[in-house]
Amino acid sequence: MDLVLLHPEIPHNTGCAARLAAATGVPLHLVEPLGFSLEDRYLKRAGLDYWPQVDLRVHADWAAARSALEQGAQRPLEQRLRLFTARGGQSLFQAAFRPDDVLVLGCESRGLPAALLAEHPQAHIYIPIRPGVRSLNLANVAALALYTALDRSGVGLPENDGRYEADPREQEDLRAADVVRASGPRGPGGGA
Repeated sequence: MDLVLLHPEIPHNTGCAARLAAATGVPLHLVEPLGFSLEDRYLKRAGLDYWPQVDLRVHADWAAARSALEQGAQRPLEQRLRLFTARGGQSLFQAAFRPDDVLVLGCESRGLPAALLAEHPQAHIYIPIRPGVRSLNLANVAALALYTALDRSGVGLPENDGRYEADPREQEDLRAADVVRASGPRGPGGGA
């Protein structure tokens, strides 16, 4: 399973998603343009000292992200996409998920691009909210969506009996920019 943030704008939300990715072992993909620098102190703060445990990949654009997500996959990307939108589709709590699904969330101010939603109408997933509430926070949607998808897909949730053992790399004071694997025109060899 993969978690994709398409053009995230708020570093705190992305940092929280990175911490979620570290906690679940799921790769986090960021699709540029981003509304912040990977050196941003608020991004680092929200991700705390978990950056060494984040499988972070940055893509120059959606085309580069698609290409990276298609590599080595057994199912076509179109069958694996789960596009989270506040504007209809299938409820998260009724949706079926598979272990190789790709959960895609849009930017905080606009959500996913209309063209992407129009191209994949069968992939829309929403989280029910009360009338008069426009949307949920991106980091909250990421957490709810990812844990639900992991559980429903049979991947299973991380096993944890409540003990904490620090990762020795936590002392390295790393930022997102220190752990990122880029793809697309800027990336090494064009791969993620």
